Amino acid sequence: MNLVQKTEHWGDTHHSHFLDVIRFILGLFIFIKGITFLSDMKPLQDLISTRFNYVPVFAVHYIAFAHLVFGPLLAIGLLTRFSAIVQIPILIGAVFFINMAPGFDAINSELWLSIIVLLLLVFFFISGSGNWSVDEYMKTHIKHREV
Repeated sequence: MNLVQKTEHWGDTHHSHFLDVIRFILGLFIFIKGITFLSDMKPLQDLISTRFNYVPVFAVHYIAFAHLVFGPLLAIGLLTRFSAIVQIPILIGAVFFINMAPGFDAINSELWLSIIVLLLLVFFFISGSGNWSVDEYMKTHIKHREV
C-alpha cells in the first residue's frame, strides 16, 4: 500500500458528518464566487493585471469555469479530491500573488478568507468526500450490486 492509498484509507475512516456540512458550504461558496466572477469579469481582470503585466484571458476564464463546475461537485461530494486539486492552484494564486502582494491592503482584502478556503481544500483533498456524498453512495451501491 503506497502513501496515496494510505492517505485515502485514513481519510475514509476518519470523517465525521460535520465535515460533510463544511464540504457542502465550501462548495456552495466557491460556486457563488464563480457566479460573481462570471457576472462581471472586469474586476477580476483588473485585479490580476495589477499584479502581472500580461493577463491571459485563459486565466480569468479558467478561474470562473473551475469555480462554476467544480464548486458544485465539491458540494455534493462527487470527484471531491479532483475538484479540490483543480481549485488549489487558484487559491494559491489568490493568497500569494494577489492578496499578499506588496501594496495591497491586507486588512480590506480577502486574504484570510482565501487562506481558510485554501486550507479546507487541502484538507478535503487529503480526507476525501465523507459519508454524505455521491462518491460514498456510489461505492456502497456498486458493492451491493456485485454481491
